[in-house]
Amino acid sequence: MEREDDEQAEEKVWPATNLGEREEGGDIDGFQAERGAMMETEVLSGFFGNSQLEESQPLGFSLSSDHTDNWAPSIFSSSSSSLPCLSPPLPPSVELDGVLAEGRLVLDVYRGGGGVLPMFWESAQERIRGLQYLRLGSEDEGALERALSVLPRLTQLRFLTIRGHRFYDPQGDPLPGLLSSLPDSVCSLSLLVHLDLSFNRLSSLPPCLLSLSHLSELLLCHNRLLGLPEGLGALVSLRRVSLLGNRLVDLPRGLGLLCRLEELDLSFNQLERLPDELGQLQDLQKLELSNNRLRALPETLGSLRSLRQLVIQSNDLRTVPECLHSLPLLDKLDTRNNPLGRPPTPPPIAHITPVLEESEIPELHLGFGQNSFQVSSAGCHVFLPGGAELLFPRRCVNAVTQLQWAERRPDRKWVWLEEHDVLLSRQLELRPHGATFEEPVEVCIPYHKTRKGHVAVRRFDGQSWSTLPTLTRRGSEKHSCRPRGRPARLACCSVSQFSWFVAVSHPFLDSCSVSPEGALLVSQFDPGIKIIFPPECTAETRTVTMQVLQVVLSEVQDLTGDTHASASPLLCLSQTPSLHFLQPITVQIPLPPGVTGHMVDMSRLHLMHGDPTTHTWTDITAQVSLYVTHIYAIFSITHFSWYWLWYTTHRCVSGIVRKMYHRLKQFRIRFLALQKKNDPEQVLLQCLPSDKAESRLASLSEQYEGPQPSELCVLLEGEQFFAGFERGIDISADRPDCKDGRLSFTFYSHLKNIKEVHVCPTHPQQGTVRGQVSFYRGEVPSDLPEEVARKRKGHDDQWMATLPLRIPNADCDGSISGELNLGDPESGYLTETNLLSISLRINQEWQNIGINLGISYDQLERIRNQHRDNFGTQVMAMLFHWARGQQGAGPGAVERLMKALEDSGRRDLAEEVKDTVTLGKRKYEESLKRVGLETPASSADP
Repeated sequence: MEREDDEQAEEKVWPATNLGEREEGGDIDGFQAERGAMMETEVLSGFFGNSQLEESQPLGFSLSSDHTDNWAPSIFSSSSSSLPCLSPPLPPSVELDGVLAEGRLVLDVYRGGGGVLPMFWESAQERIRGLQYLRLGSEDEGALERALSVLPRLTQLRFLTIRGHRFYDPQGDPLPGLLSSLPDSVCSLSLLVHLDLSFNRLSSLPPCLLSLSHLSELLLCHNRLLGLPEGLGALVSLRRVSLLGNRLVDLPRGLGLLCRLEELDLSFNQLERLPDELGQLQDLQKLELSNNRLRALPETLGSLRSLRQLVIQSNDLRTVPECLHSLPLLDKLDTRNNPLGRPPTPPPIAHITPVLEESEIPELHLGFGQNSFQVSSAGCHVFLPGGAELLFPRRCVNAVTQLQWAERRPDRKWVWLEEHDVLLSRQLELRPHGATFEEPVEVCIPYHKTRKGHVAVRRFDGQSWSTLPTLTRRGSEKHSCRPRGRPARLACCSVSQFSWFVAVSHPFLDSCSVSPEGALLVSQFDPGIKIIFPPECTAETRTVTMQVLQVVLSEVQDLTGDTHASASPLLCLSQTPSLHFLQPITVQIPLPPGVTGHMVDMSRLHLMHGDPTTHTWTDITAQVSLYVTHIYAIFSITHFSWYWLWYTTHRCVSGIVRKMYHRLKQFRIRFLALQKKNDPEQVLLQCLPSDKAESRLASLSEQYEGPQPSELCVLLEGEQFFAGFERGIDISADRPDCKDGRLSFTFYSHLKNIKEVHVCPTHPQQGTVRGQVSFYRGEVPSDLPEEVARKRKGHDDQWMATLPLRIPNADCDGSISGELNLGDPESGYLTETNLLSISLRINQEWQNIGINLGISYDQLERIRNQHRDNFGTQVMAMLFHWARGQQGAGPGAVERLMKALEDSGRRDLAEEVKDTVTLGKRKYEESLKRVGLETPASSADP
């Protein structure tokens, strides 16, 4: 998993770039690269000023030609042969003032940009000598050597960055840095306080760094460090050290001499132990130790009285020292993915260990014509053509089993995608369907990464689609289907049964909890997108969510007909509870691609506000204080919604924005099937937009009852659907809108679609009639626009959703019998009101309770996704789903509920249920005594 960890960490650091923009030309690519450099520059702006959002002077090249130097034409002339070939190229009219501002010089936004540093030194030594901030790329070996030769002369330098992963190769993979050492003369940089050498090839710490006594921050992420020198303790001014993603096995004792150290990140290494001297870091506030091989923590960590955050997840820790719980300031202790509380694994006994365990799992490489293979109890690592991999562990099958596979072209009409999802792979079918393995089988699907987002595997089990927990990694070096032998990207999941699998990408979803003390929310999509919550902005803690959707520049320009039009990423902001903030919230988003702060025409910049309920867009540029820096736009709001920044020559852009949003958005609906309370054989069918389903249910609750809304379906406006009744219920075939036993209706987002029909049992019988109503996609209407018809999803007869339908028989007086009660009067029972009261007291442990009640994990996931925006409804749906299944199942339902509550840690609720049924039983016995019908058992009681 080392490759996977590196890739994930790489995506956190490397700024997002729109693929569609990168394909259009180098100018956009260069601007995006410059934006990436600027993002990290802004993080360091605290050393020059305390404001979090104030932007420094432009670091990019100047477009003005008002100032000229005598040396500029000789250096930047297009005919100059001494200038290195940079990508993107430096404009011929660029001046030194364009790239050097306030002692800052950024050269890593150009491929090989470090090669021009010697020319700057020769032409303007006085200005370069006073340089305080310098960024260099390390992907070009020649340019890096030339820059390192000048570096020791910059004695006033305070901030230095030499990083890799600043540019991508044609396959979209980041280029690694080539820095493997530093010259000894770097020790002359005695004023250096910040040094970033991440994403390079350093195998040891350069000795020259140990003499930099003023160094405050040292970043060496994703190198090849095998160890650290004992002399590291000489850097007494260090406050932050990051060694994430290296190969460290142990740490030197001198680490304890860093008395001012506040942050230490050692995650994603190979550490097996920690030195006791680590407890001497009295100022340490944050310690990251995740994804190592630690089996124990030293007791000296109890001396870290300033420690606030300790992350030790994904290690091999069986216990955590008790001293950590007594640290006064520790408010975050992350111990996930550790075998806490488990006994140590005993060593294997040599004479009884099977030979099978000592041998490696055999490999099987299949060709395009081999669609079947065999797996035995020894396991197998199967490599499919195209890059897919299947890992069968030992003893996953008891006997030799014949398996098949098939792969089809990507078909977005067949795959049920969530809103804004992108299909990344072919459809992989593994047979036989439904066959259960003794051990989980790892299925790895190759995917093509097209844009920034979470990658997940979706599975179709023959009834519905579900998203599986997914990990991403590179494929095996022995099985490469990529050019130049590079392994494919794989999306891996563990399954116990075979079915259909695809890889999809969905937008990043970021959330945080905002307390009265304030908070900061940064997007995974783009670190430059951030929301700052000031103190006292809320009186109670609330949860906020941010989703970022990127728009391809070409689509904006095609829709507007304006070659200069552009749009920033779309921000979808939501919160729970939905209340206005007490103080303005600051939002920072990147300017639209191709637009920078020093050349933007503010009359063409529009901040659009979207209303998620009415789907309208309003230009609020004049109502907010919009502040523009070099690459960011900053504004303040008091409530959450959708926000979109547009740059266009059109004055009225609301209509254009609405059209663009409808291109991104697909309608999501819910199907309803409700029964009339006074006439159970009369059923209301309805198809509604998802955001209107709950309010419609509330308005119909007095007249109708029935199942909850179905899962969400994706469709286009104006499509036809059929509703067909099956399994014991039927409709009249004489209805004019009935076709082959199905009713047809058309869904429109702005109209009501209601069908009231009479259903009856197909075969008259006693007791409750159970059936289902299934919804099928219909034919495309003749008046559907051509561009909409081309993007339509699904075949005409594709199954979409099925709802259970229960028709109770009516009593003689017409009332409906069969109230939902558990138990019986003699032993005590729970009514619907009791169950509702219990559900209101269940918290986050509701899924554990459901599992202990015997509800399948898939059913719990369906309930969670079906009511993802309402936690209380999730709990009620789980509890009542189980209760309905207990009707007619005989006695013992109440006891099973109490046991499930106790096993889930809610003994208080179990005692409450026991008191409720005991009280009901006593009332029942008292009522029998009043009428003289007490039972012998009750009369014998004292």
